[in-house]
Amino acid sequence: MAEAIESRSLEYTPTWVVAVVCSIMVLISLLAERGLHHLGKMLKRKGQDALYEALQKLQEELMLLGFISLLLTVSQRMISKICIPTHLANYMLPCKLKEATPSTTEHLNFSYGRHLLSEDPGVQICAHKGKVPLVSLEGLHQLHIFIFVLAVVHVIFCATTMVLGVAKIKEWKRWEDSLKVPEGQARTSHFHLPHLPHHHHQHHLHHTQFFTQQRLIGHYRKLPVLRWIVSFFKQFYGSVTKADYIALRSGFIKEHCPGNPNFDFYKYMLRTLEYDFKRIVGISWYLWLFVVIFLLLNISGWYTYFWLSFLPLILLLLVGAHLEHIITRLARDVVEKSEEAVKPSDDHFWCNSPKVIIYLIHFILFQNSFEIGFFFWVWTTYGFDSCVMEKVGYIVTKLVLG
Repeated sequence: MAEAIESRSLEYTPTWVVAVVCSIMVLISLLAERGLHHLGKMLKRKGQDALYEALQKLQEELMLLGFISLLLTVSQRMISKICIPTHLANYMLPCKLKEATPSTTEHLNFSYGRHLLSEDPGVQICAHKGKVPLVSLEGLHQLHIFIFVLAVVHVIFCATTMVLGVAKIKEWKRWEDSLKVPEGQARTSHFHLPHLPHHHHQHHLHHTQFFTQQRLIGHYRKLPVLRWIVSFFKQFYGSVTKADYIALRSGFIKEHCPGNPNFDFYKYMLRTLEYDFKRIVGISWYLWLFVVIFLLLNISGWYTYFWLSFLPLILLLLVGAHLEHIITRLARDVVEKSEEAVKPSDDHFWCNSPKVIIYLIHFILFQNSFEIGFFFWVWTTYGFDSCVMEKVGYIVTKLVLG
C-alpha cells in the first residue's frame, strides 16, 4: 500500500497539487520571460544594439536548452529501455566498481534491484534479457541537471566578464577627457588645417615617442624571444598604460577619421566590447563537441578533470602575451618606419585575423565555466567525497586555477 501511494501517477494525484505546481512553474517562467523582454526594451531605448543582440542570442540559447530538456524528458523512458550486454556497461567508467564480499553483493543487488524495478521499467525489461539499460532514469535525470547547471554558470561567467571589462575600460575615461581639443580649435582644424593644432600635435607626438621608448627601451627588446618573455610578464601589471592608450588612439584617428580629432575613442572601445560580448555569450557547436569529448574521456585513473583545468590558463596566458606583443610590434613599426603615429594592422594577429583571439576567448570562458559548473554539479549530486571529484589536492588546484 505504501509503495502504491509513493508511486502515484497523475490519475491519483489531487487536482489542487497539480494546479499549484503548474501555477508556480508558469509564474516563474513568465517572470523570467517578461524580465528579459523589459531588459531588451531598455537596451534598445538606450541605443545599445550590440547588447540587445547579445540578449537575443542568450534567449536563443535558452530556447535550445529548453528543447534539449524537453527531449530528454519525453524520451527518457524509451532510452532507459535500450539494453546492452553487462560487460559493455563496465568499460570506461568514471569511477571504479567497488569490490565486495559475495554476501554483501547479493544483499546490495537484491535491495538495489527492488528499488530500481519499482521505479525504472527499463531495468526489469533488460533483466529478463540478461542485460542492463543503456542509461537508467536516474542517470538521465542527472544529465538533465548537468546541462542546466552548465548553461547557468556559462551565462554568469560571460556577464561577469562583461562587467569586469566595462570596469577596466572606465579607467581610460579620464585619459580620453584629457585629450579633447577645445571646440574652436577642433572646428578650425577640421575646416582649415589638415592636421591637429600645433601644440596638440606636439602633445601627441611626445606621447608617441614616450610610448615607443617605454616599449622598446634596452637592446634586449630587439631579440624576438626576449620580447615575448617581456610581453608575457607585462600582462600581469599595467597591461595598458596611458602612453599605450594615447598612441593607439592617435593611430586609430589618423587611420580612420583624420578630420575629427575629438573622436571619442573611449566610447568606441565600449561599443567594441559590447559587440564582442555578443559573439562570446552563446554556446557554439564546437563547444558542445568539447563537452561530449570531455564526458567521453572522463575515465577513472586518467585524471582528465584535473589536467583539463590547465588548458584555459595556458590559453589565457598565451592570448595575453600575444596582445602585449602586438602593442610592442606597433611601437617597433613606428621606430623602424619613422612614422609619427601608430598604424593599426590585422597582420600582427595570429592568422592575420583578430577573430582568432575572439574564438580563443570564447573557448576559454566556456571551458572555465564548464569546469566550475561540473564541480558544482558533482558536489550537489554525488557529494564532495565522490570518486568523480578525484583527490582533494586535485580539487583545490582546479578551483585555484579556475
